[in-house]
Amino acid sequence: MRIQSVGLRKVSLPLKVPFVTHQFELKERPLIIIEVKDDAGRIGYGEVTAFPDPFYTYETINTAWHILEDYLIPFLLKNGAEHPSDFAEESKGVQGHPMAKAGLEAALWDLYGKQAEKSLADLLGGTRSFVSAGAVISLGDSVEKDVSMLKEEGFQRYKLKVVKGREKEAIETIQQIDPDLPIMIDANGQYNPEDMSHLRSIDDYGLTMIEQPFAAGDFYWHKKLQKEMKTPICLDESIMSFHDAVQAVELESCQIINIKISRVGGLTAAIQIHDFCQSRGIPVWCGGMVESGISKAHNLALASLPNFTIPGDLSGSTRYFHKDLVHPEIVMHEGSIEVPKKTGMGLNVDEEYLEEVTLAYETFHEFFHL
Repeated sequence: MRIQSVGLRKVSLPLKVPFVTHQFELKERPLIIIEVKDDAGRIGYGEVTAFPDPFYTYETINTAWHILEDYLIPFLLKNGAEHPSDFAEESKGVQGHPMAKAGLEAALWDLYGKQAEKSLADLLGGTRSFVSAGAVISLGDSVEKDVSMLKEEGFQRYKLKVVKGREKEAIETIQQIDPDLPIMIDANGQYNPEDMSHLRSIDDYGLTMIEQPFAAGDFYWHKKLQKEMKTPICLDESIMSFHDAVQAVELESCQIINIKISRVGGLTAAIQIHDFCQSRGIPVWCGGMVESGISKAHNLALASLPNFTIPGDLSGSTRYFHKDLVHPEIVMHEGSIEVPKKTGMGLNVDEEYLEEVTLAYETFHEFFHL
């Protein structure tokens, strides 16, 4: 691919309601939008979904901008990339910073698909035309009101953000609405090994899974807990790379893995994790990051792969935002979302609205690669 220029935009999208976990509260969603342009004027779009503060991982919007500006973009413009996976491999010389890498790689995948006149789902080997949608219920939501509304909309899985010590009350509130709803809880690593007996007491609720009970590096304690519980353990923050996924599966630290493109460093790593888990009989699902339709489009393409057998954090454009960055907007119908079929990520970017929400912009075009 010949890259003519790379643009970085820092944007902020107003949220319909605050998104709250035990770690942070978001009233607006800051994001970095990456634009990779070729010499024919085609533009590939990617998105960095790091948060403003280092609570989910060590990366933030500001650290990602720095790494992109000073390392990853100069590297790409100097060396080029015949294929997006080439960039994924060659950028390993820059240690860490998977979200920054994932955003730039996503833009390359979108551009590559447009150049090849193929959809992203086809390029990745997707096998589904529609994927199942799952809802995330934050601590800022009224659980009873939100679940009733989401149930009417047809979501096929309900992920509940919880606070340690108050999770049973929240679970029981949902089960009173409908005892058959597929519910999981997301702890975001807030439990300690001393909480093992408390976690075991949640077993009787029949949850579909418990996501990330312990800290990211606690493969041993997750293994020990999984041995003592029938409820599947799902790992999220623990899986920062293909290596982490292999370690989790080989150690039997979980029964399910959440794959987030941004957290694992890009689509190339996400596909590797998917393929490995499929070979070992470990189901996966696609996690979300309160992202715009640009990232959602990439998520939908990934979730069309065959081992994504559990509904992911996939929702329509209006779940979090009054207005999205893409058109047509992503729409859920009867609990499913259509995988975009057009070239690249399959959706157009609303350039006028993108300009409106842009806080900072920078373009890079020092080098050319033939």
